[in-house]
Amino acid sequence: MIMISNEVEIRLGFFFCLLMILALLELYVPRRSLNYDKKTRWIRNLSLVVINNFSTRIIIAFTATSVALYAEKQAIGLFNQVNISDYAKIIISLILLDLAIYIQHLLFHHIPIFWKLHKIHHIDQDIDVSTAVRFHPIEILLSTLIKCAIILLLGVPVIAVIIFEIILNAGAMFSHANIKMPLIIDKYLRLFIVTPDMHRVHHSTIIKETNSNFGFNLSIWDRIFNTYTDQPSKGHKEMEIGLIEYQNVNKTTLVDLIVIPFKKV
Repeated sequence: MIMISNEVEIRLGFFFCLLMILALLELYVPRRSLNYDKKTRWIRNLSLVVINNFSTRIIIAFTATSVALYAEKQAIGLFNQVNISDYAKIIISLILLDLAIYIQHLLFHHIPIFWKLHKIHHIDQDIDVSTAVRFHPIEILLSTLIKCAIILLLGVPVIAVIIFEIILNAGAMFSHANIKMPLIIDKYLRLFIVTPDMHRVHHSTIIKETNSNFGFNLSIWDRIFNTYTDQPSKGHKEMEIGLIEYQNVNKTTLVDLIVIPFKKV
């Protein structure tokens, strides 16, 4: 299948096209005024992408797609044992993988050792499309291992893995984008997927708001598990982004972002 043999090119194509589109929209229809130097933030955030990709390739000898191929060949996992249509397997896989990401996100907030890593994502003092890729290398490694384990246990079809990876990246960039949408569109769109206004609440400095709206793609999980917050208490334009204890941009350099999880607070 062409999609499998050209997976990397397809995923990178979607990533850079959407990144460019959202970055342009942020320039012309921003939701908020940025408080900090955008160039500096983007260099830090995109540098983490390079570090994360390099470290993942060096340390982990397999990918989510290769794990799915292995499960298929060895008939491992739930979907390789049940007799349902391929379309049903793909749709159910996409839903369950999204639920798994929601649960992982929730746990990374509430388990201290994981929060030490995940807070690097929340230290960003502004939020825009570049925030979507701002993660500590160890968190990316752990997330990759968790995702591969779930794919193996479920026997997720290869095509579903590729589609999910594209949707996950696209959803993360969209939900972090600093773009202004008509409120009526946001109102109805967030019934199905996570919108920028919905996810921005999650990046509030107010702890109660930070510990809400954990969804990445489907918004239903926050409603089902009672972790949904409709709007930030201070409003989208006045709300403060990041973590209270990390508002000094001079202490959140790229090196700082790598070593902060290992410092005693």
